[in-house]
Amino acid sequence: MTDFVVCIPARYESTRLPGKPLMDIAGKPLIAWALASASRLPARECVVATDDRRIQDYVEAAGYRAVLTDAGHVTGTDRLAEAAALCGWEDDTIVLNYQGDEPLAPLANLQAVIEALRSHPGASMATLFQYIEDPALVFDPNTVKVVVDDSHRALYFSRAPIPWDRNLWQQMEKKQVVSIANRQYKHHIGLYAYRVGFLKRFSRTSPGSLEQTESLEQLRALQMGETIIAVSAPEPMPHGIDTPEDIKKFENYLKEHRENR
Repeated sequence: MTDFVVCIPARYESTRLPGKPLMDIAGKPLIAWALASASRLPARECVVATDDRRIQDYVEAAGYRAVLTDAGHVTGTDRLAEAAALCGWEDDTIVLNYQGDEPLAPLANLQAVIEALRSHPGASMATLFQYIEDPALVFDPNTVKVVVDDSHRALYFSRAPIPWDRNLWQQMEKKQVVSIANRQYKHHIGLYAYRVGFLKRFSRTSPGSLEQTESLEQLRALQMGETIIAVSAPEPMPHGIDTPEDIKKFENYLKEHRENR
């Protein structure tokens, strides 16, 4: 499983946590925790794609490779496309997009998204989902839903409840207790693997009407006619680090695991 590379996009600015990649968490910057986690994979190469010289300097001093990318990229996928060009990766190279603020991503999930793309040669990218158990999340616009066909190809992603279940909506309107156990609602997890050739096409294409309407970059790929494979995550995906409360949870996790050794 060495025919892939890992790219960690690390943007300095963050609305809720400015300078997040370099924030000290339990004795070292967040980007260091991400690099240590990503290094569990037998990738051919692991590269940080950043828009800030301070992040680049830290990563290189730690013995890893970093490339400086444009600060104006609209999406992380666009940043990865520039990184792929700077690194000279060939079109058929598989790139795992490892989010720098998700250092607790289960290894099984990382392997699953890579294998999903590898096993579908005609696909441009792959991603994961997990089944929704809480009915409220079906109607939460921050919980992105995905619908897939019988061959694991993503048909659509949306912040709206998809597929639309008329009976569920009527039950919730009447304040009835509802169960969605057998309704197969899928929560999209933003973990991706791409082929470099697709990244090049993606970066040359302007956001389409679907992406602009839902603010979901994967819809640009679907509107381009690209194939996205979506498979079930083997393990629950922990929440990323976006707030000071998330930092505390991560530090508590580290403390608990040290004490249990």
